[in-house]
Amino acid sequence: MRTGNGETITEPAREVPVYGHCDVLVIGGGPAGFSAAVAAAREGADVVLVERYGHLGGLATGGLVFWIDRMTDWHGNLVVAGVGQELMERCGHDAILGPPHELWGSRDKEAVAYWSIRSSAHRGVVTWAPTVDPEMMKLVSNDMVREAGVHMLFHSWAVAAIVDSGERRPHPGPLPGGEGTRGRVRGAVFESKEGRRALLAKVTVDCSGDGDIFADAGAEFESDVDTATIHARVNTSFRFGNVDMPRYLDFRLNQPQAHNELMRRASAAGVDMRVHATAYDSVALSMTPKFTGYSAINVADLTAVEFRSRDAMRQGLAWFRANVPGFERAWILDTAPQIGTRHSRRLLGKTKITLDHWRSSGRYVDRIGQCPGLTPEFPTLDIPLGCLVPQRVDGILAAGRNLSADPPAHNPLREVPECWVMGQGAGVAAALAARDNVSPRDVPVAELQEKLRRQGAIVDRSA
Repeated sequence: MRTGNGETITEPAREVPVYGHCDVLVIGGGPAGFSAAVAAAREGADVVLVERYGHLGGLATGGLVFWIDRMTDWHGNLVVAGVGQELMERCGHDAILGPPHELWGSRDKEAVAYWSIRSSAHRGVVTWAPTVDPEMMKLVSNDMVREAGVHMLFHSWAVAAIVDSGERRPHPGPLPGGEGTRGRVRGAVFESKEGRRALLAKVTVDCSGDGDIFADAGAEFESDVDTATIHARVNTSFRFGNVDMPRYLDFRLNQPQAHNELMRRASAAGVDMRVHATAYDSVALSMTPKFTGYSAINVADLTAVEFRSRDAMRQGLAWFRANVPGFERAWILDTAPQIGTRHSRRLLGKTKITLDHWRSSGRYVDRIGQCPGLTPEFPTLDIPLGCLVPQRVDGILAAGRNLSADPPAHNPLREVPECWVMGQGAGVAAALAARDNVSPRDVPVAELQEKLRRQGAIVDRSA
């Protein structure tokens, strides 16, 4: 294929049919979007949730990132509750691998050793970081949006913002005019098997992960990355079936030197693969290798990563079958239908969370929820409403991994539990803004916080 080299074509102008009107339009049904839609609907808003795939959960389900990061602090106190914890509880004990409540915060060496190889003990502390069956998460997510009265549109991809009088603002670039000039988002255009349609909304919540809609609306954003970490790496996850995981975990726990030597040999053979326990003894999860140097919003890069991930999976399976206890008869169960992306665009918001502020206090007056400290030396972080609000565009919030933060702070804030927290906060804020016909930036913070508490969210630090 030859590249276009700057060539363009002209599409004829056309009228776009209006599919419908709503109070709150949520773009993307990942952890943030699912949580936002449920939360807004529970506040009485008329909510439409648009999702490009045929399921909810985003990367937590379709990306096979179903090891959920820490939901407790370093003392075992629950920090992430609300819609996210409700989802975990409703998935049920049989679909979850995680420590019992009485072990949260334990520093008992045996408990830590047992749960560390099951991804639920970190830095010598047992944490609530459950591993969940992704199919059960999809089912329970379906139940929760229907119970809340959300109007769900699967297989629909939001492609453009509707700004001001219904005309889409040209992309890219910030809004024209001086400081304080604002446009107002009135909804979004989406594509589906029915063609191109418009959804008009009082408030839009961009939970696309990549900030597709707020960027198209002209909201400023940043894209710099933390190259020293996995911050911007991309991969497709996969699962192996017919694995004897109890045997493998016993080997890893009781023969650590032999296990480490095996992993060294694997690396020398070009196999960069780590496996995780799941809720089922016969299934192993791998979210590696993670590839650097690719953009999550470049289709050629995404295509290359799909090829590389599956090639690495095939090579890794052959090596594990030949060398690793418990994998002798393993086979490929599935590969994720959604590619695993960690970073692309970050909103330049009213408030920008920085690692320095988190380290020094991590407090914000307009908090909508909490994030566990990055390490035991960090305080629990207040997540502010301001990190979801664009500086100069109204009528829209951004929730999920496209929040406003510097790269080091963004790295932990992009995780699934934090996306639940931000989504729930954005959903309630959007419902209040739609109710009162005000901008999301002008929602009364005290009322927002009280409604979040009533929904079971943890807004305030325990200490």
